[in-house]
Amino acid sequence: MAEKNKVMVFLSLCFAGIMVVPFIASCGKKAGSVTPSSAKILMQVVNLSPDLQPVNLYVGLIQQSTGGFTYPTPSGYFSLTNINPPIQIRSYSSVISTVNLVNIDSVVFKPNFKYTLFVTGLRTTNTVTSIFTVDTAVNPTTGRGKVRFVNASPGSGMLDITANDTLAFKASAYKSVSKFVELPAGNYNFKVKPSGTSTIISNFQSVTIVDGKLYTLYCRGVVNGADSVAFGMGIINNR
Repeated sequence: MAEKNKVMVFLSLCFAGIMVVPFIASCGKKAGSVTPSSAKILMQVVNLSPDLQPVNLYVGLIQQSTGGFTYPTPSGYFSLTNINPPIQIRSYSSVISTVNLVNIDSVVFKPNFKYTLFVTGLRTTNTVTSIFTVDTAVNPTTGRGKVRFVNASPGSGMLDITANDTLAFKASAYKSVSKFVELPAGNYNFKVKPSGTSTIISNFQSVTIVDGKLYTLYCRGVVNGADSVAFGMGIINNR
């Protein structure tokens, strides 16, 4: 009888072990176990702070760039080596700063999505900040492209943007990200005006919107600024 009980105990332990192993394996597949390469997540950095000088990107405390991201050129999309927060921007030069200029703790990256981190504000006024955008969206209607607007110009106030003299984005505040709007494929002149006025502060000409593509139009610099802080516009092809 004692021998039979030993056999039953042994079989019970074996069964428990079989059940525990898959449970442990499933726990290991939770947050953080998806590799950046398998997730196919792409990101880019756009440094729009005219006095910050080059910056580095850190994701999950791991540096993602070998060289600094310079004003005002978009980096283009690149793969991440880590997909866990926080997202941090630090100065490329320790002489400029040794602290996190931007720190984002709450981002959850989704597989097969694209993202952009705009860095804006001014170091001299201690107003460096960021605008984080999700760049993946539903395809536009056939024959059209999609465009949205990001106001990354410090102190600009509300802005209206026209596309070939038709209002496309109204009263866009600093750091705001508009919804995507559809435009027929073709060439466009985008004009920026203080909201509710006819004063043109920028005229971004000969921009081609391609059928099926997504774009982010953005402004940078300071209204009425000169030289390195002059107000200007740019556009990113998100697809």
